[in-house]
Amino acid sequence: MNVWVTGANGFIGRHLVRVLADRGYRVHGIGHGAIGETERHRLGLEHWLNGEIDAANLNALAEHSGLPSAIFHLAGGSSVGLSIAQPFEDFSRTVASTARLLEWLRSAARDCRLIVVSSAAVYGADHEGPIGVDAATLPMSPYGQHKLMMEQLCRSYAVTFGLHSTVVRLFSVYGPNLRKQLPWDVCSRFQAGERNLMLGGTGAEVRDWTDVRDVARLLTEIDGKPQPETFQVINGGTGLGTTVATIAAILAKCWGGSISVQYSGIVRAGDPASLLSDDTTVRTLPFDWTIPVEQGLADYVSWFKDQIR
Repeated sequence: MNVWVTGANGFIGRHLVRVLADRGYRVHGIGHGAIGETERHRLGLEHWLNGEIDAANLNALAEHSGLPSAIFHLAGGSSVGLSIAQPFEDFSRTVASTARLLEWLRSAARDCRLIVVSSAAVYGADHEGPIGVDAATLPMSPYGQHKLMMEQLCRSYAVTFGLHSTVVRLFSVYGPNLRKQLPWDVCSRFQAGERNLMLGGTGAEVRDWTDVRDVARLLTEIDGKPQPETFQVINGGTGLGTTVATIAAILAKCWGGSISVQYSGIVRAGDPASLLSDDTTVRTLPFDWTIPVEQGLADYVSWFKDQIR
């Protein structure tokens, strides 16, 4: 099968490309950043186009590789903080790029299936316990707002033009090659010699942590399953909540030595107290998560230490 991955050079994209290639897909990518020939082969990319997602580049990719049977759309903003600092840039990366992709599909590849990576940030705050896909969407940040706008565009093109799209709302994805967010920040401070950490928030914040290797498998599995409706939404979470304090404690244990972690009580703008998935839609695929958070974080610490040797 001939598939494309937008944002293939990103954290999740690189893992996804490898899984797809290992399963026999012919994988082509488009997005930002240079990828040399050796690295392209290592990732499993047959072709990489470094550029914007627009009609000219999509046509060029189609001329090189042929029309895709499916597109995994991972390109877009990836940070709540950056979306607050640069909201228009985040809008362009997430919403405008999706609009251009959908319009190209409408005119050039109507039969292509679109699998869109969104975020649990669309749900916002004030959700207690597991959040179902039909829950209210009240984003707290430009990042979440733009992901929701992206989803609405996909729904519009499904209803009006019959384009098939599946939106996957990912929760807290971590794993090897992640160079930001809590695991990276904590390990970086351990590496710098800090042994008494002060972190923001209360430590009681609950997140649904998913290892990127499982996430890549999930996205691949979705493409392999029939799509019951023209437009569908799936929660990409495990249904298991873990507090920030627990995550920090596991990282400290895996790192080794005497380490203490405290919390300032100051909550960062755009951060809900709880984001936990109702995993009903994933279980009906069916799909099983294979990497528990204790194992995933231990692997992350090992990867981090390998990077600094």
